[in-house]
Amino acid sequence: MKTNSNSYTIIYSAVIVVIVAFLLAFVYQVLKPAQDANVALDQQKQILNSLNLRDLDNETAVAKYKEVVKAEKEVDGMKYYECEIDGQKKTVFSLKGMGLWGGISGYISVDADNNTVYGAYFNHEGETAGLGAEIKDNVNWQKKFNGKKIFKDGSTDIALGVKKEVKNPENEVDAVTGATLTSNGVNDMLKTCLAKYKLVKK
Repeated sequence: MKTNSNSYTIIYSAVIVVIVAFLLAFVYQVLKPAQDANVALDQQKQILNSLNLRDLDNETAVAKYKEVVKAEKEVDGMKYYECEIDGQKKTVFSLKGMGLWGGISGYISVDADNNTVYGAYFNHEGETAGLGAEIKDNVNWQKKFNGKKIFKDGSTDIALGVKKEVKNPENEVDAVTGATLTSNGVNDMLKTCLAKYKLVKK
């Protein structure tokens, strides 16, 4: 076959594409177990962060997760985790919502009364560094949720939220400065997701 012919070029290109596709598929299959393990570990660390167990190395995090998380359950498509810290029962609820530039998520842990926040952790896919990204990067802001009440005065409506002007400090946290839309996303996420967990009986 003539190497300068059109047919040679087409066949050569097709063979190269097939080989590259095969190699990519092979590498993906080889790396997938490690990638899945890293995703699972990151999720475990996020759950531990919401339980105020932060800055753990990988080995310690895996051991601590097995120690404190007693059961994983689901209600209305949302996962929650029954945990125990120093003999005290806690429940960690998963959260998913939308921020300014993409998805946001998080976990919030609640005391045995199913009302008092024990800890919180939030994450994002692409919020602005120094502004919306503060929901993940600013640990002190996350800690402001500790001790807040989910419900108000016996109501079944979700009172826990993020506000630019806090009027009910028992239930509300200050919005992130300069990140109104991301803060609104966290507020909406809390209202929507936590409402799904009202059916959880303990």
